[in-house]
Amino acid sequence: MAKQTSGRGQRELRVKVKTARGRKLSSTRWLERQLNDPYVQRARREGYRGRAAFKILELDEKYRFLVPGARVVDLGCAPGGWCQVAVKRVNALGERPGKAIGTILGVDLQEVEPIAGAEIHQLDFMEDAADEKVKGWLGGKADVVMSDMAASASGHKQTDHLRIIALCEAAAAFAFDVLEEGGTFIAKVLAGGAEGALQQTLKKRFKSVANVKPEASRSDSSEKFVVATGFRG
Repeated sequence: MAKQTSGRGQRELRVKVKTARGRKLSSTRWLERQLNDPYVQRARREGYRGRAAFKILELDEKYRFLVPGARVVDLGCAPGGWCQVAVKRVNALGERPGKAIGTILGVDLQEVEPIAGAEIHQLDFMEDAADEKVKGWLGGKADVVMSDMAASASGHKQTDHLRIIALCEAAAAFAFDVLEEGGTFIAKVLAGGAEGALQQTLKKRFKSVANVKPEASRSDSSEKFVVATGFRG
């Protein structure tokens, strides 16, 4: 059962969750964190499918890659928050008169609920010819390839780090095949020491490579995002 407690003065109420029978302490802590997370609450208010939407919003505010008319591929797009942001930013629905109309293409291993303005496909981006399928759906190459994918957690920090780096390397290889010259690649990584080779590869293929931890990322998370701009082709 959850209860609300208040601090002194006019502080916002904080939801405390009691451990229920059959529920693990870790699950209780996760639930309590979710209920008190301001980005989770904001996502609900603004109609986004998850708090991750605010991460891509922050990154785009800084680097301006989701521009009207852009063709964007979102790898591992479930549940769809990044696609929702991109639809608005690239004017995929044509809601900004006089601005070019962009294209949002989301791919994921699992089925994703439809998103207005986005084309969603159930696809393993690592399968043979996946890059050609994506270019066919786009009608050409992409201006942006972005990924908020994370491998299933094992509970072992170093193993999880290696898994997500391998996933990010696969996403980068895919981006090399589908990006237009001058394009942008964004992907989530976990800090942990094994990302050096990935960084070196990206620096050879892009004019600029930055590593950013958005404010919307939880403070206790080791996640960061690599933002590579100016694809050399």
